[in-house]
Amino acid sequence: MSTATNENSTQTTSAASEELPVHEVNLTDVAAGKVRSLLEQEGRTDLRLRVAVQPGGCSGLIYQLYFDERLLDGDAVRDYDGVEVVVDKMSVPYLSGASIDFEDTISKQGFTIDNPNAGGSCACGDSFH
Repeated sequence: MSTATNENSTQTTSAASEELPVHEVNLTDVAAGKVRSLLEQEGRTDLRLRVAVQPGGCSGLIYQLYFDERLLDGDAVRDYDGVEVVVDKMSVPYLSGASIDFEDTISKQGFTIDNPNAGGSCACGDSFH
């Protein structure tokens, strides 16, 4: 699956992420805005967007995106204008260079991941290898 990326994404380093490794996952401005909106709905300022790769699905690996207040050993963090994106140590190589976007059209609404490391995906599009 392919998505458009916005190269004007603001990337800053927050105090929490200064001591942590930085990952190479990109978050578009549209996706960052949607995450910010969801966090405001939750009424929580301590949550980060965690992106992970887990075993599963038809092709062997699946993506997970969820809010998490934890920072674990080995986590890599990147801040997009106040939205912190966290990737665990094991997922970093699978997600290097990936771009997360948000689509809101009549036919589709949700986050999409364009991952140059994915060799292929299954017919349902929910997993990759």
